[in-house]
Amino acid sequence: MKKQNLIHAEGLVTESLPNGMFRVLTDNGCQILTHISGRIRRNYVRILPGDRVKVELSAYDLTKGRIIYRLSNKS
Repeated sequence: MKKQNLIHAEGLVTESLPNGMFRVLTDNGCQILTHISGRIRRNYVRILPGDRVKVELSAYDLTKGRIIYRLSNKS
């Protein structure tokens, strides 16, 4: 997949699913099924429901994506 065809969005993890899959609610209200990128999996970054994440989506299917970064909580 080329870098030009990716769409970046931020959202909130709402549900944790088996095999590193998560359901994310983006800031614009879309529900996305996402999986963890290899870099996050390799560095053992823990993602829990309630975390804010940065997601990249394919331009062809906007309902599936990849979590590429866990954002720090402001609270």
